[in-house]
Amino acid sequence: MTLIPGETAIKIWNDSEELECVSVLPEVPNVMTFCFQAPSRAIFDYQPGQFLTLEIPVPGGPLYRTYTISSSPSRPMSITVTVKAQPESIGTRWMFDNLKPGMRIKAIGPTGSFTNANYPAEKYLFISAGSGITPMMSMTTHMYDLGRDCDIVFVNCARRPSEIIFRERLEHMASRVHGIDLKWVVEGADKYEPWTGYQGFFNQLMLGLMAPDYLEREVFCCGPEPFMTAVREALAGLGFDMDHYHQESFSAPIEEVRDIPEDELPEEGATAEIEFSGSGVTQKCAETDTVLAVARQAGLNIPSGCTFGVCGTCKIKKVSGEVHMVHNGGITEDDIAEGYILACCSNPRGHVIVDA
Repeated sequence: MTLIPGETAIKIWNDSEELECVSVLPEVPNVMTFCFQAPSRAIFDYQPGQFLTLEIPVPGGPLYRTYTISSSPSRPMSITVTVKAQPESIGTRWMFDNLKPGMRIKAIGPTGSFTNANYPAEKYLFISAGSGITPMMSMTTHMYDLGRDCDIVFVNCARRPSEIIFRERLEHMASRVHGIDLKWVVEGADKYEPWTGYQGFFNQLMLGLMAPDYLEREVFCCGPEPFMTAVREALAGLGFDMDHYHQESFSAPIEEVRDIPEDELPEEGATAEIEFSGSGVTQKCAETDTVLAVARQAGLNIPSGCTFGVCGTCKIKKVSGEVHMVHNGGITEDDIAEGYILACCSNPRGHVIVDA
């Protein structure tokens, strides 16, 4: 790189460096935004809508939790995740109670394919519920910051108006450009606060009123699985071309029935052996075991998140041997070509050596 005198090289953050929490911002009840910077002051390079996996140091051993990035790559000096603490959550609750400015935390990523950058279109329809609004916020902020004309119908569903995340910031952006059309849907109004927007549950009738040209739009959907199922079925029932429908989910996807040649499937009763070269451990196992499960049996810790091939946290290098891998988008074809596998969804065949 050639530098002009007085200039310094721009460093891009990668996950070998911990993140420093620099601020914590309450959003709505049980939702907080955590803002991070790189201690080296490296900047962040990612696609809007991608996610990070955080290593959360809870008592008893680290947990790996995947969170969509809520900030925009057009503002690269920091990166934020906006998270909701569910009643049963452990990792997110730890963040609420313990993660403060000045603390450092390990992160893996950014990664993920749920981004409008992969699907350029003239018109978008973003549909979300609850904290599923975070990737839509990132994508919308990115398009707003670019300064070009955009055409986004932005639908978000919440229980009450006071629980709509990012409402003020989105309304500010929408007040500055013509191309961001906000549609809020709530189950009920807040006490003593009149509500004149949509009320009830998102349905086909609302869709037709909100975006009469929905058939012409690239649709992105994020929220609880039942919500996304309802949206998907509503669109399919209206004749929408589902090639233009994309959804984000960190829950186990519905398995698609597809024909796999028998000689590619792990053989029931057949044995295999995995050599973990970085640890000097070799473990016998069945071909039906996953590399991740065998590592855990051997007492080794391979970081993992979703465990069904979506988040990519358990990506490791395969040094030699063959595996049967059925993932759900958590690894790229380039990674596979370079010899990487996802430990959570790879079954060994014969003797396999991995760098772990």
